[in-house]
Amino acid sequence: MIKKHLLALLVLFIGANVYAQTYTREQVKKSLKEDPSFTIHQDNYLITGIPTNTAIKSNTADIKYQISFKQLISRDPLFWDSYLYLTYTQKAFWNIYEFSSPFQEINFNPTIGLSKVFYDDTNHAKGVASLMLNHESNGRDSTASRSWNRLSAKYATALTAKTTVSLEVWAPFGYQEDNPDLLEYVGLGELRVAHEFIPNRLSFETALRKGLNLEWKGAVRTRLYYNPFKSNNQYIMLEWYAGQAESLIAYEKFTSMVRLGFVIKTNELDFLKPKPE
Repeated sequence: MIKKHLLALLVLFIGANVYAQTYTREQVKKSLKEDPSFTIHQDNYLITGIPTNTAIKSNTADIKYQISFKQLISRDPLFWDSYLYLTYTQKAFWNIYEFSSPFQEINFNPTIGLSKVFYDDTNHAKGVASLMLNHESNGRDSTASRSWNRLSAKYATALTAKTTVSLEVWAPFGYQEDNPDLLEYVGLGELRVAHEFIPNRLSFETALRKGLNLEWKGAVRTRLYYNPFKSNNQYIMLEWYAGQAESLIAYEKFTSMVRLGFVIKTNELDFLKPKPE
């Protein structure tokens, strides 16, 4: 009897999640036509925090912030029903608690990309694939210069109505002069998993990278989002970053930082969620 009840609950859970209908082909095209072409790309945030693996001092606590936006170039589909876009992401590490509050590092990441939405047999969105050309650097010269380029492919899909997963793999180039061992720390890809516990209220995301090495070099970044506001995209975010390559200047250094602050959350993958009634 217990097994039957558990099986019924499992079927109910899977049915409620897997078969919830996402946006249709026409709804996606309408959104691309009518929604603003200039939007948020990745999360935009300002968070502050402390290390967990070293002494807490004015030069180890910091503020980290990121601005990230996206410009859709083609509202009408191009070849293979794809869309062209530009993105720009800037991430900064600010030693605000030190005397004179210097910036430790700023990383710049412009991108040009093509995206294509895939649909199931009922014409509901099931995933999106992207092909991107990225440049990332810290804008410095001489021995402090850090930069790399990569051609990357990414696919994002919904596992359930509340869970999305994305996998990005890249072919790096132009990194050997400034940082020849960079791949030992950033690897050849990144896996992200996000889950909504309460829609537009409480959610979780984790991102994983594994460096090209036989040791544990890479990174795990986890984020917990809570929305106490009336707006659907403004959250309080708790982030824990553990690993290497959080910034380019010290990509080989292991850091473990816990930070808390305000975020305007990206909604790029919302069309993979069940459409509102």
